Amino acid sequence: MKCVIVVLTLLFCVKAQYEFPTEFEFGVATASYQIEGAWNDGGKGENIWDRMTHQRPDLIDDGSTGDHACLSYYKTDEDVGLLTDLGVDFYRFSISWSRILPNGHANQINQEGIDYYNELINRLIAARITPFVTMFHWDLPQPLQEIGGWPNPFLADIFVDYANILYKEFGDRVTDWITFNEPLVICEQGYSTAGKAPAYTQDGIGGYLCAHTLLIAHGKAYRLYYRDYFEEQKGRVGITLDSRMYMPADEESQEDLDATERAFQFVLGWYANPIFSKEEIMKSRIEAQSQEEGFLSSRLPSFTDEEIQIIRGSADFLGLNHYTSEYCTTLTGSEDVPRPSHSADIDAFRYQSPDWESSGSVWLKVYPEGLRKLLVWIKQRYNNPEIMITENGFSDRTGTLADCRRVNYFNSYLEQVLLAIHEDEVNVTRYAAWSFMDNFEWRRGYTERFGIYYVDFEDDDKPRTPKMSAFVFKNIMQTRGID
Repeated sequence: MKCVIVVLTLLFCVKAQYEFPTEFEFGVATASYQIEGAWNDGGKGENIWDRMTHQRPDLIDDGSTGDHACLSYYKTDEDVGLLTDLGVDFYRFSISWSRILPNGHANQINQEGIDYYNELINRLIAARITPFVTMFHWDLPQPLQEIGGWPNPFLADIFVDYANILYKEFGDRVTDWITFNEPLVICEQGYSTAGKAPAYTQDGIGGYLCAHTLLIAHGKAYRLYYRDYFEEQKGRVGITLDSRMYMPADEESQEDLDATERAFQFVLGWYANPIFSKEEIMKSRIEAQSQEEGFLSSRLPSFTDEEIQIIRGSADFLGLNHYTSEYCTTLTGSEDVPRPSHSADIDAFRYQSPDWESSGSVWLKVYPEGLRKLLVWIKQRYNNPEIMITENGFSDRTGTLADCRRVNYFNSYLEQVLLAIHEDEVNVTRYAAWSFMDNFEWRRGYTERFGIYYVDFEDDDKPRTPKMSAFVFKNIMQTRGID
């Protein structure tokens, strides 16, 4: 009860003034590898997380895998029942590429995988829950990694073949598509800093090659939909980008203001600019940095005129994943920053206030005002696009059902969404809590929990139990406000 009193004290004035518009939609989000399990069942092929967790358990904090995860592959009825009880408008989930195409290519389609997602989609629709589908959430088929993964430009067309199958098989019922979840993480942590599978370390090069392919893949998948499917299916295609709110350490310092702008451009702008604007700040900066480092050409590949036209305007909405914020100042030269690297190209020291509340994740500190500021920044920079908040949530390491800190997090961040809608006129239309249930949290294994439903991973059946945050989130959806 204590956490509820704190929230009421903080948010009473917002409740008195504002409610979420009737057309605003709420949901929860998951990702295939994190919840499905059944890693080698039902005709599924191996993906890069299967390979990494099996061969390099030392890279996972608790040495675990997603082999079983939450067993959601076998629990469609139960999970849709929980979603129905929760009262969500939509459920954001991802499709496992290797469950549809075991070798990654369209010449081998796994009907069991098609059947599984058909059952999930049909049950959601029967429960009046909109399926909100992500095509790729980090689990690349291993055979495609063996030909180079995302830095290989041929993967753009291979991805489009995969997208074509998804549109064909599910597009008569799925009208909300996300091509990629957090391309920054896919490319920077997957191919530069080894933070995620496939754990490559080609900093300052691998990430840029990956992003080049990925943006072309996104643009082509978008154009395919409008050429071959939109007239009949009438859906929408977007992309989900992740960003923190970046703020100058000293608002009076031009150097800090410049460092903040670089942080935005090299994180959110890296992917948003080619789609939503024409800014090319990264291009000139990396070209100059590459020349200083002795490269004969820029480490950042250039798009052709045709590719620019394919990518520009290739999103009906911007999916936004946001958890935390950072202050920025210029590097002093004393920091141990390798060159070449994405960090050196940004040339900004980023840090969080020690006064911000911590969480179960070392990188996640609570600064609710950052979400509103970020929404306003996107509105001003990209001409007020439709924004869907596709992930926002809080982690802990206890799994307590009385998750007061998560309750306070959701209430305080949703307060900022209300203010952005009503006072800043930001075009925010959806909010997805991360996550529907506790799950395999990538390199952290099962040591960090984001779910509003507790999962007992020690029990072979992986039973789910609602936490306090599930009841509070349900009340927000029912009342359209923060009680």
